[in-house]
Amino acid sequence: MQEKLNPLDRKILRLLQHNADLSAAEIAEKVELSQSPCWRRIHRMQEEGLIERKVALLNPKLLGLSMTVFVDIKLSAHGRKNLEEFEQAVVGYPEVLECYTMAGGSDYLLKVVAKDIAGYERFLRDHLLQRPHVQEAHSNIAMSEVKRTTELPLD
Repeated sequence: MQEKLNPLDRKILRLLQHNADLSAAEIAEKVELSQSPCWRRIHRMQEEGLIERKVALLNPKLLGLSMTVFVDIKLSAHGRKNLEEFEQAVVGYPEVLECYTMAGGSDYLLKVVAKDIAGYERFLRDHLLQRPHVQEAHSNIAMSEVKRTTELPLD
């Protein structure tokens, strides 16, 4: 798919990644294209799945979610059913912002947000550690945020 992206498509995607509120007319003006062809390009990229969705990025700290924890999860059993069961449970936890299957020492890496350490401990004890086959959970608490972006490199 990347080879289909010409420089104009990349410019449009950069603008949308930075501010999805821009109208097709505003984007067209910034990339020096008329509005209709610009809208068609955006629509094509949505149809192709390059643009999955448009969302609002919220400030977790202003919403009282000042703690970010990265949790390494190791399962005691790795059968397909166990993996699917764990993944389905994780998808249902709003505290879990991201979940990745891992190669190496752990099976999953989760990014979890919580109000405070007590809130995270409740989530850990009441949810994660209650999942069958969770053998270990190692928590790494983020002390400060140096960079947070959703913008992908398009160069």
